Amino acid sequence: MAPRANWKASCAFPLSPAPVALFPATSDSEKISFNQINRNTGHRIKYVKVDADTGEEVLQEDIMKGYAVDKDTYIEVSKDELENIALESTRTIEIDEFVPKSDIDQRYAIRPYYLVPDGKVGHDAYAVIRETIRSMDMVAVGRLVLTSREHIIALEPLKNGLMGTLLRYPYEVRGEDEYFDDIQDVKVTKDMLDLAQHIVQQKTAEFDPSKFDDRYESALVELINQKRAGTTIKPHGKARPGTNVVDLMTALQQSLKGGTSSSPKAKKTTKRAAGQKEMLLPISGTRTPAAKAGSSAKPSRLSGKAKKAS
Repeated sequence: MAPRANWKASCAFPLSPAPVALFPATSDSEKISFNQINRNTGHRIKYVKVDADTGEEVLQEDIMKGYAVDKDTYIEVSKDELENIALESTRTIEIDEFVPKSDIDQRYAIRPYYLVPDGKVGHDAYAVIRETIRSMDMVAVGRLVLTSREHIIALEPLKNGLMGTLLRYPYEVRGEDEYFDDIQDVKVTKDMLDLAQHIVQQKTAEFDPSKFDDRYESALVELINQKRAGTTIKPHGKARPGTNVVDLMTALQQSLKGGTSSSPKAKKTTKRAAGQKEMLLPISGTRTPAAKAGSSAKPSRLSGKAKKAS
């Protein structure tokens, strides 16, 4: 089933506006998630909104927003007042300027989206936007309204499409000076710099995210599968100890004198068909053996209290 667009609009690029649809470029849905349950009954925990002083439950229609100006003092703001100042979406991405990609500080990036032509029309205008900023190595910076707030968005080419990244406002980014001011001004010697550069050269590679495995997520999948199958829970080994920088530099010095200096090859990870959840055992009337990597069966949610292994 094709993904559903979060938002549709017109990209107001000068000369040729293009209708576009916005899709999230990332997802957390494949990560293992837990519910809180009652240890004694196996039932889910229900959260109730109560008055902090009286302890009595408060109905949804009696709940409003308040801005804390003191410990027990709030400025009450009603839903109507918030709606009166909410920005109305014009369903348009207003392009304000074009900047070199290197000008955008990575700290300002929030989340990426895919922008695709909306419908059969507009592909020509879309291609003009994409190829123009690609040929000039620029990023189009504009504004759009999502959920009553105006956001900054940076558009850049990605293969045959466009990627839009929501950006933070300056007040959302902390300055680095208050964190870096106490860093000691250490003089790095040429020998130490040469050794450090040698480390970098030995480990230089092209970035490939498939080399990196989410070990905790994999351990969660293994734990759940073991509990479903009723097998013994196998504890994982201890975390690898941190590398001592002094020892590393000493070993590197020895390698420069004629010792082995080859770096270990990156561990090849097993590719997942769609996500970690597909590694979970399917639920059936009887226990099944551990699922193999690449299984396409989607697990259901267990309800109630899990049975103990016989």
